[in-house]
Amino acid sequence: MNTPLHGKVAVVTGATRGCGRAIAVELGRAGATVFVTGRTTRNQKSAMGRTETIEETAELVDAAGGRGVPVRCDFGVVTEVDELVERIHSEVDGRLDVLVDDVWGGDPYAEFGTAYWESDLDKALTMVRNGLETHLIALHRLLPLLVRTGGGLAIEVTDGDTDEYVGAGVPYYLVKSGVRAIGRALGAELAGHGCTGLTVTPGFLRSEAMLDHFGVTEETWRDAVASDPHFAVSETPAYLARGVVALATDPKVERFAGRTLASWTLMRTYGVTDVDGSRPDFGRWMADVVKPGLDPSQADPAEYR
Repeated sequence: MNTPLHGKVAVVTGATRGCGRAIAVELGRAGATVFVTGRTTRNQKSAMGRTETIEETAELVDAAGGRGVPVRCDFGVVTEVDELVERIHSEVDGRLDVLVDDVWGGDPYAEFGTAYWESDLDKALTMVRNGLETHLIALHRLLPLLVRTGGGLAIEVTDGDTDEYVGAGVPYYLVKSGVRAIGRALGAELAGHGCTGLTVTPGFLRSEAMLDHFGVTEETWRDAVASDPHFAVSETPAYLARGVVALATDPKVERFAGRTLASWTLMRTYGVTDVDGSRPDFGRWMADVVKPGLDPSQADPAEYR
């Protein structure tokens, strides 16, 4: 088994589901010890109301060949993040080689399609706190470990690779643009300490929540294309996760410092594929079909996979 990250330690925040889970698993497949962090455990659910747990993710990391360490942590609570840091010190002597910051927790507070001034202010502020303040807290407490270890990689996870406003509301836009801004700042700040900071984004993600939204499974996901033709160019969370592992094992990763790299950018750079061997290119789909306002049913999705 190819384990280029054997002996390395990673922390993935928001690893309960979606990209966070997939990234944790793929880092484990590459041999890493992965601290799997999030709020939902088998004994306690978060406000997201999902059934996936950090224990399940850690078990998937183990099954892939790595070592998964589940640690419940609310990144909005500084004392809980401090406890995570203490756990890292006690278990792996404070080593940290890869930090993937994928905290979200904003879905219950989203009011997509509602004018901001007509939305619920408490929900808007909670989304910003869950999506941005959590990242700042995580970085403040965990980056010292990364810098002390040396040569590490800090990756922010967002939605979209540009700051162009494409809808979804002011709070959501602020969070996702803010995460990209954090990645740009990390690129500059970490460079002087021998570490690299950047941001990544998936395309149209077939996360657990999105599959449930369409009433399909990973095996039947194509049935949802009838209701949303853009879903034909969707991707599994593993697609971005494989790109993250490629970054984590790239000896020249510093050339991407401060940038936002999409799953399709990573595909073009490293040749990664999705689990079915396809190479979804949602960026090109956006440029060719979505932005020109073309009827997606008239485009051939196969050209973008």
